[in-house]
Amino acid sequence: MREHLSEEELTVFDILTRPGPSLAPSEQEVVKKVTKELLAKLKSILVLDWRNKVQARARIHSAIKDTLDNGLPSPYTPEIYNKKVKAVFEHIYESYRGEGSSVFTAHPF
Repeated sequence: MREHLSEEELTVFDILTRPGPSLAPSEQEVVKKVTKELLAKLKSILVLDWRNKVQARARIHSAIKDTLDNGLPSPYTPEIYNKKVKAVFEHIYESYRGEGSSVFTAHPF
């Protein structure tokens, strides 16, 4: 697969890198690592009907913010960071139903 990522990982990687910021190859590797860490973290906290529960949505949003804040390289300005957090949350909201069910899997994680 492109970038040595699964389809699921590649989708999040693309959200984080397109459009911009411009990244050096070493920074792209950092973003790949952050992508994998983020998906692992989210899969561990997604629960059934998480989209219908305020606390569950807040927990997912917080996990995205924390993971990206702690891991993304310096080309991610506060403005870009905020846009990426929003875009990743929207993607997760649309693609993951919880408890292992997503558009990427026909079965649980």
